[in-house]
Amino acid sequence: MSDKKALVEMLNRNRLFDGFTKKDVLALIDCSKEVEHRAGEWIVIEGRTGVGFHLVLDGTATVSTNGRKLRTLGPGETFGDIAVIDGGPRSASVKAESQLRTLSLPPWEFKPLIMEHPQLAYKLLIKLCALLREAEKRPPV
Repeated sequence: MSDKKALVEMLNRNRLFDGFTKKDVLALIDCSKEVEHRAGEWIVIEGRTGVGFHLVLDGTATVSTNGRKLRTLGPGETFGDIAVIDGGPRSASVKAESQLRTLSLPPWEFKPLIMEHPQLAYKLLIKLCALLREAEKRPPV
């Protein structure tokens, strides 16, 4: 099991959870579990529903859309940030490039957590608004 202090620091660097209190982040960690993925394993597949939010603890993973590699994720980076909230289809595929260990938060743990702690829901709402404003400012591709 990973050191909780290190997990708190990693999650506080995530775009959704930066600015959350230590207590808030610890509540998220307590609902999560560490998951091992083999090299070559598809963790989420573009267009399909996926299970929750993932924080990379060790190893690397590749993110791709339409078969085109977009980036490589390493320790401290995340995927599934939005899917844990809305349960929508994945916008990209993620494949373990090496032995990969993630801290994973499934929606069936996340939803009761935010229902029991409305301050978390409000903080997430504010973060999502900021992300939407940021996306609206980007030039079209």
